[in-house]
Amino acid sequence: MQTIGVIGAGLMGNGIAHVAALAGYDVILSDVEMARAEAARATIAKNLGRGVAKDVITQADADAALGRIRLTTDNGDFADADLVIEAATENEAVKKTIFAGLNLKPAALLATNTSSISITRLAAATDRPDRFTGLHFFNPVPLMTLVEIIPGLATSDATKAAMHAFAGRIGKTAIEAADSPAFIVNRILCPMLNEAIFALGDGVGSVVDIDMGLKLGANHPMGPLTLADFVGLDTLLSIMRVMQEATGDPKYRPAPLLVKYVEAGWYGKKSGRGFYDYSGSEPVPTR
Repeated sequence: MQTIGVIGAGLMGNGIAHVAALAGYDVILSDVEMARAEAARATIAKNLGRGVAKDVITQADADAALGRIRLTTDNGDFADADLVIEAATENEAVKKTIFAGLNLKPAALLATNTSSISITRLAAATDRPDRFTGLHFFNPVPLMTLVEIIPGLATSDATKAAMHAFAGRIGKTAIEAADSPAFIVNRILCPMLNEAIFALGDGVGSVVDIDMGLKLGANHPMGPLTLADFVGLDTLLSIMRVMQEATGDPKYRPAPLLVKYVEAGWYGKKSGRGFYDYSGSEPVPTR
């Protein structure tokens, strides 16, 4: 395996491209607009520069990694890729449309970075369910060491083994999760974030008090509302809806305040506003 395709040049896609290129893979990074792909490469260059400044990598490593990344807006350019990782928006219909438009070589592996959607159902929309798996990275990809490998019902043992080998080469620790709504980490984490938003909406505490409470009382590195902003409130809402619809369990009902913020376009850090305002030099609580 030498050539990796990444579909979607957003926060997760550019992070996956970054670690794959740094590990020596040739990377094809696509998005619907070349401007987005170019912005992603600029972000990768900036993040590689931070690694150089911290003596984590050399300038030669950074230059070589950036040189391995090719940008495109045409998914037809994945024809020779050995592994293609879809990192588009957390929307099942969008993902299925992407898969339907791919024309990959027979031996190519296909993976999705979904954080909650059924792998078996997505695999059924492809021409290679046995060579399809979930490959769930965490944000920010260059810093977070975990990746969840989620086999679907038809995923072969050879595909699972290849995904474990890929995760190892890019320096990640892999855990294997069953194809259950939200898998392992988000099944536990997202209801906690959702409950923190319920608490805020019910007036139990302020943004600062809720975040400080979990940081100091549970020894979490960041508060749940800060983390929700970092994950993306739109992504969190999508995950909670998937969990609620898949299980029918009302305990996964999205907090009304979460729904309201997403309707307002307040997605968190990526939009400049969520439970904090990120327009200044330091985040400021909005409630």
